[in-house]
Amino acid sequence: MSEVRWERMFPDQLESAFETCPLVWYTYGLCEPHGPHNAVGLDALKAHGIACYAAREHGGIVAPPDYWHIHEMGGYALWSERAVGQPPHSWLTCMPPWQHFKNICYHLRQADTLGFHAAILITGHYGPNWQDLKTLCELVQPHIGTRIYSLPDHEANKPGFDSDNKSSGDHAGKVETSLLWALSPECVDVSRFPPEDEPGPHFAMGATARLSDRQIGERMVADEVRWLGDKAKELLEAYDREKPEHKLLTFEDVETLWETVIRPEFKDFQTMQSTWKGDVELPETSMWYRNWEIPDRD
Repeated sequence: MSEVRWERMFPDQLESAFETCPLVWYTYGLCEPHGPHNAVGLDALKAHGIACYAAREHGGIVAPPDYWHIHEMGGYALWSERAVGQPPHSWLTCMPPWQHFKNICYHLRQADTLGFHAAILITGHYGPNWQDLKTLCELVQPHIGTRIYSLPDHEANKPGFDSDNKSSGDHAGKVETSLLWALSPECVDVSRFPPEDEPGPHFAMGATARLSDRQIGERMVADEVRWLGDKAKELLEAYDREKPEHKLLTFEDVETLWETVIRPEFKDFQTMQSTWKGDVELPETSMWYRNWEIPDRD
């Protein structure tokens, strides 16, 4: 099996892969509660595993996964209170939205500096962060030569688990568990399911987790790889047609882009809101309260 993981490749392998297909895959997730039956790194494991399958099938180089992502703030804190509860430890690898998205700008700078024609950014972490990632890419694209596209992995998961012709995504339920089971079977242990009559929330275990199926996970992976191959071809053809200039080249370029283009829009990013829906208040006694309220970044 050919190696596609950037960090495991030798220089001559990287040069050959770049010459064959100048496409880079970026993957994002974090360590986060995913029930007692899944490894906590599910989000990034899932996104990175799918990208590796896609790169082996369609070409490109898979960048090292980024295991630090948005959590604890705003709607994520409210979700945690409801779905995770008050465990001894959360085992999160989290950071605030402004740090996460600026890091991504630096990732994209490296793609432009190296001359990649296209970049696909896959996040395995859900909530509104993936919508903000799309907004970020829309803001960055006019200032970068690399043609870029971002998505949550479930966007490519059609028709998904239920064959209902809709994108499928859940949290530690039958979809995510089946995907991880197919990609990294050693990271799923269904013997860890709690008794069915034991009240939850069971470390954010999805209500449909017991319906997980490794074979259906394998089918979903194949569906996503096929979809991603079409998107990669589209981006590479766009680069060849447009012949854009690579211009996001220095650290200062990134800082200028952040201050002049992204920061003025950042207050409207969905992950910068204290709630996702309604005016729910988080009790001060909650372990999630300390970072819930989002500070003014202006």
